[in-house]
Amino acid sequence: MALTLTETAAERVHNFLAKRGKGIGLRLGVRTSGCSGFMYTVDYADAVEAGDQVFESRGVKLIVAAKSLAFLDGMEVDFVREGLNEGFKFRNPNVKGACGCGESFSV
Repeated sequence: MALTLTETAAERVHNFLAKRGKGIGLRLGVRTSGCSGFMYTVDYADAVEAGDQVFESRGVKLIVAAKSLAFLDGMEVDFVREGLNEGFKFRNPNVKGACGCGESFSV
């Protein structure tokens, strides 16, 4: 089981947490949504809950609930700027298809 951040994403998370003033890392997951089936969730992590798996990449703790592990195995998270937009980009080898708007995916 592996989950990684690019250097750019790790730097962004470090900056977010420093500005926020608290938190132990980033919580990543999936939920049922959209036209393709699943959508990524990203939030600050203030604690590790029962059943969570903790990964560390470039000095950042990545916390994933057990129910999301199979969907995220092998994923790399990047932070990109495209024109006026910026955000996390997910490179997930488990994805078999995505909707046209890019908000949801299928495995």
